[in-house]
Amino acid sequence: MAISEAVVLAAGEGKRLRPLTYTRPKCMIELAGKPILAHVLENLASAGVKTAHVVVKYKKETITEYFGKNPISGLKLNFIEQGAKYGTAAAFGEAEKHVSGAFFGVAGDIITEASALKKLAYSHSGEVSACLKSVDDPSEYGTAIVQNGKIASFEEKAKHPKSALANCSLYTFEQSIFEKIKKIKPSSRGEYEIIDLLKGATAVEISEYWLDMGMPWQLFSANEFLLSKMPEKREGTIENSTIKGKLILEKGAIIHDSYIEGTVYVGKNTYIGPHAYIRGTTSIGDDCGIGDSTTLKNSIIFDSVNAKHLTYIGDSIIGENCNFGAATQIANFRFDSGSIKAKVNDVVIDTKRNKLGAIIGANTKMGVLSSVMPGRIIGDGCWVSAGVVVEENVERKTHVQLKQNLVHRKLEG
Repeated sequence: MAISEAVVLAAGEGKRLRPLTYTRPKCMIELAGKPILAHVLENLASAGVKTAHVVVKYKKETITEYFGKNPISGLKLNFIEQGAKYGTAAAFGEAEKHVSGAFFGVAGDIITEASALKKLAYSHSGEVSACLKSVDDPSEYGTAIVQNGKIASFEEKAKHPKSALANCSLYTFEQSIFEKIKKIKPSSRGEYEIIDLLKGATAVEISEYWLDMGMPWQLFSANEFLLSKMPEKREGTIENSTIKGKLILEKGAIIHDSYIEGTVYVGKNTYIGPHAYIRGTTSIGDDCGIGDSTTLKNSIIFDSVNAKHLTYIGDSIIGENCNFGAATQIANFRFDSGSIKAKVNDVVIDTKRNKLGAIIGANTKMGVLSSVMPGRIIGDGCWVSAGVVVEENVERKTHVQLKQNLVHRKLEG
């Protein structure tokens, strides 16, 4: 069936993605040149949606201001603020007075393909339908047990799941769902959960790409997928440079005397060069300066980042308006070639990656000759002084200095 309306949940912060989400909601993290939410809305438009009701709360102005300046072609946006109640069901419930028929209900931070939404619409029956996808490690997800094409029950991150079908947070609802939402009781964590209404829902298994990003390093996979779908574009200026691979170059960007290989996105008015080396799958935002003998490898760089002299940034995510002093080095590989561990919200997690640099929040300044060990997280608004080796996470708005024991001796003669 054709579905022309959607309710998009974009009210959450994304605490496990701190420090990136200290300055923006999770759905506004930029991948492949635009926020995650923009990719979600474009998919909805491609699937036939004409009006999207976007439920906002945390740093809502970040969302409304961006889409005020960057509308989605063919899609009307209606912003609704979530009230005092928390949880997915409470968020969907805010749209009751706004939708007029069957609608998509989607999370605003899910990366997938428009074809998955089209399949969901085509397969919809009954009051609720839900997308499910078979995953390699179901213990990391909420999973559904399906019987005769219907969802019989759910397990939430079970150690030994009975099913490998992850809940994709992509639904279709009939308008009658709102009366049932009103009757949901808060969960043990005090939230109103939409999964309480999914028992008996039509199960729609998808094979398309799907990713619910819970950890910062999962952004690399999403960025790679999104860039793979984008056509090559060279609207900026290329001067005396070597380009090998796919380059997506926005207007006003300049690449001068540099070497680019891999799949690389360069945002508007960014200047690269001279002698910069950009490789791997890398996204660079607007108004950045990547300069003399700086190397970027397989990284996600937000807007207004400057790394102009002899800097190495590998397998890292850098928030907006960061500055790297000359010869800043971000290590991304252990001596023993082992899996890199990262500490997220005081919990040490095995990233299952043998290449991972740093996650650095917005407005942080790195001093000359500073360096960062693999898998470290540096908060927003930090100063890391010259010569510091960052061996552990740095909390937001912290100044890290190196104390030297200098010895001065008079020279004879």
